[in-house]
Amino acid sequence: MLRRVAFGIVLAFLLLLAMLFTALNQQRFDVDIAFAKFEVSSGLALLIAFAAGLLAGAFARSRWVAELLAERGRLRQALRLAERRLGATSAPSGPSSPSPPSPTSDAH
Repeated sequence: MLRRVAFGIVLAFLLLLAMLFTALNQQRFDVDIAFAKFEVSSGLALLIAFAAGLLAGAFARSRWVAELLAERGRLRQALRLAERRLGATSAPSGPSSPSPPSPTSDAH
């Protein structure tokens, strides 16, 4: 719970910094892409480039994360199978705890 709250606070702080950065950098210039041409502020253009870089990095690492999750699933399945095999081979024939000692009679 505390991690989610901390993450929300950090995210809100970063959003506030991004808005401040965009507001303080109002120089405008033209951006010409192959199919469109538009005018943006330098702060907004830098934020868009930063966000695009984050998304590209996340996309590039998504295959690696998927491989790790698949390996974790295989390992869990192998662990369950090994536990089942171990449980089947060591079936106890009697009680698992040692039996209490029998009472001895004092014949004096």
